[in-house]
Amino acid sequence: MAIPVATPLRVARWLALAVPTALLGGAYVSQYGFGLHPCEMCWWQRYPHMFAIAFAALAFFWRPVRPLVAMAALGILVSGLIGGFHAGVEYGWWKGLTACTASPFAAGGDPLEAIMSAPVIRCDVAPWALFGISLAGWNFLISTAGALAVFVLLAQGGGQGGGKVRS
Repeated sequence: MAIPVATPLRVARWLALAVPTALLGGAYVSQYGFGLHPCEMCWWQRYPHMFAIAFAALAFFWRPVRPLVAMAALGILVSGLIGGFHAGVEYGWWKGLTACTASPFAAGGDPLEAIMSAPVIRCDVAPWALFGISLAGWNFLISTAGALAVFVLLAQGGGQGGGKVRS
């Protein structure tokens, strides 16, 4: 059973779980469903979302809730900022930090063949865009807004057990 908390903290906790889950789910659907393989910076954006999901899930069953939700929000924000940097690389606003190639190792088989047949995924080319905004750009917009919303909700709520608690 989830730990009962005040309404703003409850909403923050759900938001801290929903935002990275939806964005990471979308990333995997685009990868495995539509063949949009991630570049190195795309992977960098996924790791903080994984971190955020873990902390947000813990916040449902472990006390203190507020620091766990804050850590999840921090992970979401970090992913968004990496996404903003990546979008800037895609739009040519600045140079990236890496060679931006995909991991060549497939499950089993010849490693040399895996390296030679691996798709080269460039970080400076957006493979898909909606309304002129790349996936990295959307991650920046949604993650940053989501993280800021969680931080605002955390600031609004009472103390750890403060405020009116409804189950």
